[in-house]
Amino acid sequence: MSTLQKKLADGIIIFDGAMGTELYKHHFFVNACFDQITITQPQIVKGIHQSYVDAGADVLTTNTFGANRARLAKYGLGDQVEIINKAAVKLAKEVIGDKGLVAGDVGPVSDLVQTHDDPEGDAVALLTEQVQALVEAQADFILFETFASLFGIESALKTIEKFPGVPYVLSMTLDRNGDTAKGEPVEQIMKLVQGAKVQPTALGINCGEGPEGMLSALEKLRTLTDLPIIVQPNAGLPKNVDGRLMYMASPEYFATYAVRFVNLGVAGVGGCCGTGPNHIREMAQSVRPLKRSYTNATLQTIEIGVPELPPIPLPEKSQFGAKLAHGEWVTSIEVTPPRGFDLTSTIEKAIQCKNAGIDTLNLPDGPRASSKISSLIAAIEIQEKAGIETILHVCCRDKNLIGIQADLLGCAAKNIHNILFITGDPPKLGDYPFASAVFDVDSIGMVKIQSRLNRGLDIGGKTIDKAMSAVIGVGTDPNAIDLQRELHRLQEKIDAGAEFIFTQPVFDPEALMRFLDKACPSIPVVAGIWPLASMRNAEFMRNEVPGVVVPDAVMARMAKAETKDEQRIAGIEIARDAIEKIRHCVQGVQVSAPFGNVNTAIKVAKG
Repeated sequence: MSTLQKKLADGIIIFDGAMGTELYKHHFFVNACFDQITITQPQIVKGIHQSYVDAGADVLTTNTFGANRARLAKYGLGDQVEIINKAAVKLAKEVIGDKGLVAGDVGPVSDLVQTHDDPEGDAVALLTEQVQALVEAQADFILFETFASLFGIESALKTIEKFPGVPYVLSMTLDRNGDTAKGEPVEQIMKLVQGAKVQPTALGINCGEGPEGMLSALEKLRTLTDLPIIVQPNAGLPKNVDGRLMYMASPEYFATYAVRFVNLGVAGVGGCCGTGPNHIREMAQSVRPLKRSYTNATLQTIEIGVPELPPIPLPEKSQFGAKLAHGEWVTSIEVTPPRGFDLTSTIEKAIQCKNAGIDTLNLPDGPRASSKISSLIAAIEIQEKAGIETILHVCCRDKNLIGIQADLLGCAAKNIHNILFITGDPPKLGDYPFASAVFDVDSIGMVKIQSRLNRGLDIGGKTIDKAMSAVIGVGTDPNAIDLQRELHRLQEKIDAGAEFIFTQPVFDPEALMRFLDKACPSIPVVAGIWPLASMRNAEFMRNEVPGVVVPDAVMARMAKAETKDEQRIAGIEIARDAIEKIRHCVQGVQVSAPFGNVNTAIKVAKG
């Protein structure tokens, strides 16, 4: 197994960003040979590499995108292929040392050989000469990047056959439909890859239309291969601003999409044209916590020197647990705790729900990485003053294992028995991007911890004298694009000890039923329902909330309602219709209170 394969298996790899963009900032303009700068002014290239390492990059890409004989010949440098490529590898290795990997960068040559008598042979010859130099200089792997045609990709695959045992990444440029610039579909590319004598270590998508367009291309590619995928979008398409071409994707915007890429299961993320160290820094800070949560999903095995206590049966844990155990229909309303510390309004809403016959109030824990009053304190106040059970969300983001276990023990002391474990959004998605993320484990690991506490043992295998009686809940996304990964993680949660499932908001009943048919969960499912409050709310849910799919039919139905009040009524009716369609395959609903409006949620849940 190559070093690249090991790192891909360990978690998410952070690639660097653009080299050309940074050189341009140093006043090297487009008429200069950017590849030659490696040997004429190495300190500048070295400084750019260092800035990417400082930003958090695990991989440095050599400054050799155009360092083949034909492209260098345009500057009278055709005889310096070996010198430039070897110098570039040496420079990158000096910077990154043993902290990461060096990718030997190879750009496409299709445009350079189109008029030749033997274009394929000439293309392979050009690529072979460059790859030979990079391999001899001991680049950790070869990165064929920005290959945008079947011809170019086939040339790269034939080239690498000459270097058996050398790991390589084949990175393509695709539009949002998954096609090359010539309209060649990615399915044809994959046939070439699958038939290659030497398989890539990973596939990549780079450049293109920017993060949003690359997300669409990734969704398609993800279904066609089991190989690791690396995505490196540019900073959007450049726009003309007062005569200057400028890339408009901010580092924050770029990082938001990096998280979405990771949630689709990519193995590596980085940047292309228009991106710089700030983009990589924001991306790394957003992605690394997710990397830790995925790789630390399992707990270290601990030798237990004391006997486990028998777990408390589900019907005896809580009223909610009893209804689940007996197959009764359950209703829950989600209310977000306030930003301040006055819980008066929250308790009043809880009393409304209690009087309406709602079973539980479920309380998010810092949704979208926001800062609210402690959900645990809110749960205690609600149960004691409103007399309705709560479902407490416990997020893995904000506390280490010791702090989380302390809160779980506090739950037992204050009779908070229903707990939903979630991994949580990284801080970079919220209002406090400078906050540290912890992620000692993810939701799967937390379920294992709670299962152990339910048998009277803490995270260190020490007795806590009594078994806890927590009803363990987990979340799932029926609309997940990487469906196999979602199904696999859901089964892991069940195997770890989950006792009920909450789903993401369901707007398409058919999608939920298809998901449940594939998942065949052995524990009760409670469907998430979001009553749309307005057309604007529908557009926000459709376009801005990851994991939520609002079908065209629902959008059309909302659009028919003209006034805001009519739109609210339409949202309630849509939610009620969804419940009727899914009632036979779930055991209840958890209804969100849009903008804190519990009256709307009650009308849906009890309608």
